[in-house]
Amino acid sequence: MSSDSAFHHLFEFFDQIHPLNSDAKNAIESICSLVTIPKNQDLQPIGATCKTIYFVKKGLARIYYYKDGIDITEYFAFENDLIIRAESLFTGKPSQKAIQAVEQTEFVGISSDLLFGLFDTFPDLERLFRKITELAYVNTLNRIESIQFHPAEERYQKLLEEKPEFIQRIPLKHIASYLGITQVSLSRIRGQKNG
Repeated sequence: MSSDSAFHHLFEFFDQIHPLNSDAKNAIESICSLVTIPKNQDLQPIGATCKTIYFVKKGLARIYYYKDGIDITEYFAFENDLIIRAESLFTGKPSQKAIQAVEQTEFVGISSDLLFGLFDTFPDLERLFRKITELAYVNTLNRIESIQFHPAEERYQKLLEEKPEFIQRIPLKHIASYLGITQVSLSRIRGQKNG
């Protein structure tokens, strides 16, 4: 594996969570593929079974679903984030959610079956993905608690503080659904902040 590898940013991301030796990195690189998806196209459609873990190399993606005919955004992934439909990956069942490129996006895809097959040979890989799963679980709980315990204005303010790039790169309708509010409510909140 060379430092100018197409997967360099992926390994930097992994090393921040749990360092891997070069043999483990070479093993992962051998099961990775590069995929480019145009803006507003689904990488994985609703109804498909998730068998791939994706890393956003360049661009922006989201997980979304429909509730009562309304498009709801559950999660955003920017550069150097993972995006996975975990409920499908771990159960093997078709997902009611999709992964979509919000802008043209380059992904690194890792076959989950091949990855899980490497765990016995490379225990650090299993440890890495256990830590990734733990972090994702905590982030999910924090998001649920934010919606349960904080008003929309606070959720929007926190989003501005923690992820200012959201406002520049994501359509307001997706931001509103991510915050659990209507686009009209988001416009009102933004108007109050700017007025």
